[in-house]
Amino acid sequence: MTPKLLSIAASLKPYLIVFVASACGLILEIVAARILAPNIGVSLYTWTSIIGVVLAGISIGNYVGGRVADRFPSPTTLGIILLAGGLTCLSVLPLLGVVSDVFEALPILPRIVFLTAALFFVPSAVLGMVTPLVIKLNLRNLDHTGDVVGKIYAISTAGAIFGVFITGFVLVQWLGTRQTILLVALILVGMSLAFGGLWRVRMPTLPMIVLFVGIGGFSSISGDLNSGCLKESNYFCIQVTDDIVDGRHKVKALHLDKLLHSYVSLEDPTLLAYNYEKVFSELINLVDQRDPRFRILFIGGGGYTVPRYLEALYPESRVEVIEIDPAVTRVAFDHLGLNRDTRIVTYNEDARMTVPKLNSGQYALVIGDAFNDLSVPYHLTTREFNEQIAGLLTPDGIYAVNVVDKFQSGRFARAFVNTLKETFPNVYVIREDENWSDDRQKTHVVAASLRPLSYESVEIANLKAGRGKPISHFMPDETVMGWLDSRERVLLTDDHAPVDNMLAALHLERNKTFRARTRAIRHYNGGVELEAQGRTQDAIAAYSLAIQSDPGFARAYVNRGNVFNRLDQPLKAIQDSDEAIRLDPQRAIAYSNRSAALMAIGQLERAIQDSDEAIRLDPKLAIAYINRGGAFMGLGQPEKTILDSDEAIRLDPGIAEAYRNRGVAHSILAQPQLAILDFDQALILRPKHPDALLNRGGAYVTLGQYERAIPDLDEAIRLVPQSADAHYNRGTAHLRLGDNSQSVDDYTQAIRFNPSYALAYAGRAIAHTILGADDLAEADFDRAVEFGIESSDLLRQEIDLRRSQR
Repeated sequence: MTPKLLSIAASLKPYLIVFVASACGLILEIVAARILAPNIGVSLYTWTSIIGVVLAGISIGNYVGGRVADRFPSPTTLGIILLAGGLTCLSVLPLLGVVSDVFEALPILPRIVFLTAALFFVPSAVLGMVTPLVIKLNLRNLDHTGDVVGKIYAISTAGAIFGVFITGFVLVQWLGTRQTILLVALILVGMSLAFGGLWRVRMPTLPMIVLFVGIGGFSSISGDLNSGCLKESNYFCIQVTDDIVDGRHKVKALHLDKLLHSYVSLEDPTLLAYNYEKVFSELINLVDQRDPRFRILFIGGGGYTVPRYLEALYPESRVEVIEIDPAVTRVAFDHLGLNRDTRIVTYNEDARMTVPKLNSGQYALVIGDAFNDLSVPYHLTTREFNEQIAGLLTPDGIYAVNVVDKFQSGRFARAFVNTLKETFPNVYVIREDENWSDDRQKTHVVAASLRPLSYESVEIANLKAGRGKPISHFMPDETVMGWLDSRERVLLTDDHAPVDNMLAALHLERNKTFRARTRAIRHYNGGVELEAQGRTQDAIAAYSLAIQSDPGFARAYVNRGNVFNRLDQPLKAIQDSDEAIRLDPQRAIAYSNRSAALMAIGQLERAIQDSDEAIRLDPKLAIAYINRGGAFMGLGQPEKTILDSDEAIRLDPGIAEAYRNRGVAHSILAQPQLAILDFDQALILRPKHPDALLNRGGAYVTLGQYERAIPDLDEAIRLVPQSADAHYNRGTAHLRLGDNSQSVDDYTQAIRFNPSYALAYAGRAIAHTILGADDLAEADFDRAVEFGIESSDLLRQEIDLRRSQR
């Protein structure tokens, strides 16, 4: 290299150093939001803390850097500072988990500030020291102080601007946040070695290099370099996990940062796990009754749960989705069952940009599903945006939005409803029950329209579609007005929408319960796995731990109650079902579980009432029809049992119990051939079903096919040795085959397990008569009469006939 080029390179070196160091500082600042999002979300509070902490760090760094520059003005000092910058930046990764736990118990606002400061204050301060030192090293003539300082600060600012743009537009999408931090650390260390002359000083260079390599190695081994995201976009850390809802449906759960956004069933696109989604479905049903070729717009795609539901059930509809994050849409295609050839049209941009481009007056329904739990895009809550939405709707169109808040003490829901009333003459608050005084954090649906809506119109549409009574309940108008007037009315506008402040109280409460719910879900999922393995006692223990961690976890009560039912502990099942219903009155499976338990203790009318309620809440819940059919059978109404069993089989052909119930009903109606067909199907689905084996054996006995009956009854007794009915039926089969001694043994076992079993005494009386034990036969005859055998005269004739034939 020529002397001239060397001179130019030397003159550019200080500018390169401050440019890169400032870029690294701003890269760290932008990445900070994405690093913190899975722990504390992204809100105005998050950005305020990040900007404040980073600026404070730079300010302190400038001051300390100036003092250091005056005392140690050398390239080596600059090299050590750059090396320290790389070391402190890399330290963010292993420290994240540690400091998150340390500050977990704090309220949300101080937690955000302390967590941000613990991670990013020191790196910002170290990088803030670079510029004063570079100025000192290049300030050789006081006559040119302004020129040198101005140029270096200009280049420093340019570097910061470059860092902002390269991070937001390239690095996060290309590398992800953690790899970006690693890149920043390596660049700073590389600059320290290239420009700091550190090879000339072993202390503190060598220990710092060793520590840097150690932290890098530890982060690699421990997984700190891995974000844990399935996909990391400019907006979210996207995760997809396996979960189970209602104790039976396997689903994929979509998580955006720390918030659970959607449940999606890959097998059943019509499964809606959340009650607010079911309210949306009833409004969809209403607009479909008006025009099957309706056009619908979703603001927020997420897991595409309701759009897939629409595509499956309403083939003539036109579905459009505005989803700001294209990565979320790609994940829906790749992992959440969205078909590649879907009819759903997606716009990947902010709704405020897309809505003005859409055709006005074309949409029968606009659904706002962008308010993800406590993360609310404030610009979609304002009067100006509502006016844009109103312009999209048909004359009888509806705008429906899910809103999360504590409805009595919260502030956001009131402000949102009040703001909608500025644009729409009709605004309704809808939930799945009528407990309007409930002040728990909850998701409500707020619907607005130009023409009036009513519960009656939704009910009529639901009934016409054959979907039973709706779960939607409309808050009465006078209750809405009293609710709005109970506090100062706030109007949300583009100039004034303090949504984050309004939801701060929910953040505070959420912070206290988040870890408890996380532990509870972990125990709950463990219980589901244990239950699938047949380890029922271990499953009960896991569900109990889930309830201990979070006493408000309704699903854990539902599942534990279901296990108690299978263990023939109906009183415990009823207690758990009662608690699940108290916590979530709209959980259909809880009513169904309680119905089964009530049936077990003989309260058949109450069992039918609970099954009716379960079916009202979820008309597709097959087990509710099975339980109701069992109760009808207990009341001597086998025809109704068959109807309920038919519906259960239509909804879910894979449940053995439905075929078993129908088979028993056919047996009661003296239709043994039909009964055997049903028991055959039940045993295909569940080969070791003891009740199906018992009843098929009984049907064979009725048909006189005794040889075929005995293997079924043998297996039923092996599975349930205490089954009096199985022993009785096998005794009858042996009696008809002439094996009288064996029949006496079976009847004796039946009586042992059911001492008042009149038919067993009758059968044994006949067997004893054939064997010549007349005294024993007479004693059995007397007991059969005592316990109410209906055909004592026929039994007398049978005994006398057998005696005469000896």
